[in-house]
Amino acid sequence: MLKLCLSLVLLPALPAADWSRLRPQGHVSDFASVLPAASRQKIEQYLATLENASGAQVAIVTIASLEGDPIEDVANSLYRSFGIGKKDTNEGALFLLAIQERRSRLEVGYGLEAILPDAAAGEILRAMRPALRQGQYGLALETAAHSIGARIATARQVSLPAIPAPPAAPGEEIPLPMLLLLLGALALFALYNRRRSPYRAFRSPWIFPSGGGFGGASSSGGASWGGFGGGDSGGGGASSDW
Repeated sequence: MLKLCLSLVLLPALPAADWSRLRPQGHVSDFASVLPAASRQKIEQYLATLENASGAQVAIVTIASLEGDPIEDVANSLYRSFGIGKKDTNEGALFLLAIQERRSRLEVGYGLEAILPDAAAGEILRAMRPALRQGQYGLALETAAHSIGARIATARQVSLPAIPAPPAAPGEEIPLPMLLLLLGALALFALYNRRRSPYRAFRSPWIFPSGGGFGGASSSGGASWGGFGGGDSGGGGASSDW
């Protein structure tokens, strides 16, 4: 009985989760480690493009558990800790996914509340449910990112590409137009090389630059991410479960 009384006295003093200790990993922070690498890269690139085109900053965060806290409080704490959105405009949004509790939250900054009102935020969350219920977290978050981006792009009158398809895996069939283009380039190259000398090696710097050929291209995704801008949340948005 004494132990029970002591536990009841000490229970309120137990420390709450300190969400401010988490640091953003980019536009996408997958703390729960549920996103496939390809999906994470696509979303990161898409949100970077959205920021460059519109100035709005969108963060997507996954956590394993809410640690007993309401998802609204966790989202608001992470939003302010990360500083999503530029300080002078507060045009930001945070999408939070809590895996264990199967809860989601879209937190919206002051500057985007007219573009992403509570009703629109709820609609975006509902559209993700089928994929979430099947455990397809990558597809669900791609859907959310594209829905948020499309609304912002329409309001800002800017153009955004769709979230890109994953790169072709080794051994997959090359599309016919690309195959014909490559064959034509190789034929022209062979003709050019033959006219120069029948014994010259089959290479030319103007077609195959030194240093790796096709594989040396760099990505324009989240590598240039320089952090968020110190914005704040007005508490707007919506929460849901799946």
